[in-house]
Amino acid sequence: MRYFLGIDAGGTHSRARLTDLDGAVLGEGRAGPANARIGLESLHAVLTSVSQSAVAAAGLGESDLPLIQAGMGIAGVSRPGMLRAASELAFPFGAVHLETDAAIANLGAHLGEDGATLVLGTGSVAHIKIGGTRITIGGYGFPISDEGSGAALGLSAMRHALRALDGRTKPTPLSAAVTAQFDHDTGRAIEWMDQATPRDYAEFAPMIMDYAEKNDEIARSIVEDAVRHVERFIETIFEQGAPRCALAGGLSRRLRPWLRERTAAKLSEAKGDGLDGALILARQGKP
Repeated sequence: MRYFLGIDAGGTHSRARLTDLDGAVLGEGRAGPANARIGLESLHAVLTSVSQSAVAAAGLGESDLPLIQAGMGIAGVSRPGMLRAASELAFPFGAVHLETDAAIANLGAHLGEDGATLVLGTGSVAHIKIGGTRITIGGYGFPISDEGSGAALGLSAMRHALRALDGRTKPTPLSAAVTAQFDHDTGRAIEWMDQATPRDYAEFAPMIMDYAEKNDEIARSIVEDAVRHVERFIETIFEQGAPRCALAGGLSRRLRPWLRERTAAKLSEAKGDGLDGALILARQGKP
């Protein structure tokens, strides 16, 4: 192989990076969400699109594709049968290695060494690597799990906002800001929720965090509940014997200051991200 392609396919967006044998970056690409829940056909289309973007940015052509070894981390493939089904998707590369997005996040965070990573993004999941042992905690998909995630925060905000509209709880600036997006109409909000995806709910997360930091009563309660789940994740990770734990995902930066000081003190800084992990997977063929 002359090239390595790493893909981090998450619930919000997908990224790709192509390098040469020495690790020099040749091209990068971006595309939309590639969670396995969007269906295999749509998943394949997104992975193909983001791959093509990176290959084109590197100035490579069709004849170079068999010289590429790819590592892909995909959200949602931990569901029963999904990894096997995704492995049957056709790509023009010389070799393709698939894993969960949590596995590549952990590979990147510790650059292949033993450790654990708690991913807090659209969803939430923890991945632990200790020698030859791999352990996944959570990550069953929204709304089954994904505690402490952006999607979970968004769903809680919608529920609180609807209760405020009903008069069952006191309205706050957050609840008003949420229901304003539906003209304060319960029917329109319910209609939206009937079709909403985890990504749709997660788009509320930055606003929820903003209001929580302004001491909004509902926003604080939502964030404090999320933090309890995050802290239990971290406790479980160390109970499983992980030598270190890092946080990853777009929501982790906003939630970390809300952790208790003793919990935050246990965390390690990530040495890399999911794309770094995907490239390690591309080279090694295993997490």
